[in-house]
Amino acid sequence: MIQRLASFKQIARGLACLLPLICFVSCLTAKNHEAASSPTGVTMQVTHVLGFESIPKNASGNLSIQGNALRFQKSEGAGAQISVGAIQDVFVGQEDKQVGGKTMAVGRAATPFGGGRVIGLFSHKKYDTVTVEYLDQNGGFHGAIFQLNKGQAQVLKNELVAEGAHVTNLEDQPAKPSAQENKNESK
Repeated sequence: MIQRLASFKQIARGLACLLPLICFVSCLTAKNHEAASSPTGVTMQVTHVLGFESIPKNASGNLSIQGNALRFQKSEGAGAQISVGAIQDVFVGQEDKQVGGKTMAVGRAATPFGGGRVIGLFSHKKYDTVTVEYLDQNGGFHGAIFQLNKGQAQVLKNELVAEGAHVTNLEDQPAKPSAQENKNESK
């Protein structure tokens, strides 16, 4: 009986340590969800992952469609733009990454009774990615990748299509079997 009581106290202490951490993570998740569900205009806060030579990797800034151009403007300094007519394709994706850094990793490791796995469920932020393939003035083929808040990538793609960007919809094309599949089917 005493061992069960001691075990119960350990579980209670573990949960008492875990509860503030869960509340903190859920507040962060709610804040990110509110930002993603807010109405977006023509200008979006994004991160330039890579693609533009004049812009450093992982630079934050505003992405907008102004006139006949897709423009990225850093918070401080230089910007870059692509003519919407030069866009050859737009790809939309979804990713997630763990938030919290070293502090969250230590908290997960220190949580007793496998509670770190529970924290891991709540310590991920989901975001969208947009890859834009385009031709420069000399006909060179380039690409740029942007990271956006969840739900904004499809909005951006739709706006680009409305402005006249060339987009291939892979979902609408019928799947063609490869030569190897045709060879296997005939056997």
